[in-house]
Amino acid sequence: MTYQMTFKRYELKYMINRQQKENMLQSMEAYMKLDQYKRTTIRNIYFDTETYRLARHSLEKPTYKEKLRVRSYCPASEDTPVFVELKKKYKHVVYKRRLVCPEAEVMNCLCNGNPLPDHSQIGNELRYFWEYYKTLHPTVFLSYEREAYYALDGSDFRVTFDENILYREDDLSLGSDIYGTSILEQGQTLMEIKTSGGIPLWMSEALTRNHLYKISFSKYGTAYQQMKGEIQYA
Repeated sequence: MTYQMTFKRYELKYMINRQQKENMLQSMEAYMKLDQYKRTTIRNIYFDTETYRLARHSLEKPTYKEKLRVRSYCPASEDTPVFVELKKKYKHVVYKRRLVCPEAEVMNCLCNGNPLPDHSQIGNELRYFWEYYKTLHPTVFLSYEREAYYALDGSDFRVTFDENILYREDDLSLGSDIYGTSILEQGQTLMEIKTSGGIPLWMSEALTRNHLYKISFSKYGTAYQQMKGEIQYA
């Protein structure tokens, strides 16, 4: 299977309720279609330093920020291909670089402080990132259920809806069950617009009708805040 390894795009986030989600889906019906995976559970393990340097920096809303995670789209066994993703954001533009490797190889290397055996440009970038931060280790397991829609006009315009966003600090395995602490309030959905260009007029009108405004929101950053008791949800 061929995977896209690099991304450069804008990612706009909106926190919506159930009614707003229904309204947006109705507005999207003529222009977008749910992808072949339907509703998918995404599993992530985030890596950070002993002082949570990456999480803390992200919450400061800097011009430039970056993070490292390992992701799978199914319960992962040792031979399951998983994604090692280096995600960067500079002046509102998101850059993502990733590799695909067997789960056992990835976790064995990263958890033991060893570089991945990949000498491509992306592999070298990951190696530099690892050496720069020195004390990276798995810190958080974060999962969510996603519905992803793609544009019928063939463009790269996408919309995703993430729900049941959960995190935990232990059992950091991509093959484990889904459980943890929620970072959303009941009935909330995180909607994201992903595009390398502009937003279509019909989408802009739908956002205006539903009084939706983009927010600054980091799943990992919010999990960190809850872990440290900086925010509480009812």
